[in-house]
Amino acid sequence: MTAVLRVAGLAKAYPGAPPVTALAGITLEVHQAERVAILGPSGSGKSTLLHVAGTLERPDRGRVSLGGQDVERLSDARLSAVRACRIGFVFQQFHLLDHLDAVQNVALGLLYRGGQARARRAAAVAALDRVGLGGRLGHRPAQLSGGERQRVAIARAVAGRPGLVLADEPTGNLDSASGRQIIELLAGLADDGTAVVVVTHDAAVAAAMDRRVVMRDGRIVADERVAR
Repeated sequence: MTAVLRVAGLAKAYPGAPPVTALAGITLEVHQAERVAILGPSGSGKSTLLHVAGTLERPDRGRVSLGGQDVERLSDARLSAVRACRIGFVFQQFHLLDHLDAVQNVALGLLYRGGQARARRAAAVAALDRVGLGGRLGHRPAQLSGGERQRVAIARAVAGRPGLVLADEPTGNLDSASGRQIIELLAGLADDGTAVVVVTHDAAVAAAMDRRVVMRDGRIVADERVAR
């Protein structure tokens, strides 16, 4: 089976005296409909792994493959196109534009995929319905709760039907009730075949995933299935 995401020998360091090693030879595969939690202490390299795997940063060494396509040597323009088609992102900060309503925020995330504005809007409306916000389409971020804003961000991530969703501490800014809703939404994406990789410190998020990958000092120190 072709991996949705495969990284091999990833190394990444940031300038300093001495340089700070964030990734020290990471190899990892994620398959269709798999739900993976990435855990570890602060500074272990979790977010860097997510950014490099999601092509937001380039590795110093190693390979990144999305759906069987090696991408680490692509030009920035081609990389942006691949990223737009294959990956959805959800972050702790919602990254919504205050002057746009929910539909416009979600549709904006589809611009790199091309197509007509009407089709992008229809996809945005469908994605918002999917996350339970069909009644809040015209609301701007300031008119939404934190949990609703994160649901808009999830709708933006899945509107283009990517094979992979990468989430970095998606419940970190939410109360426990909103956090539970977001966990259920993310875990439920696998029902449609989407692979989900979540960086988290939240035990409830990790418990909802199929697999736990534990990092320390830029390395994977454990990779185990979650018992059901």
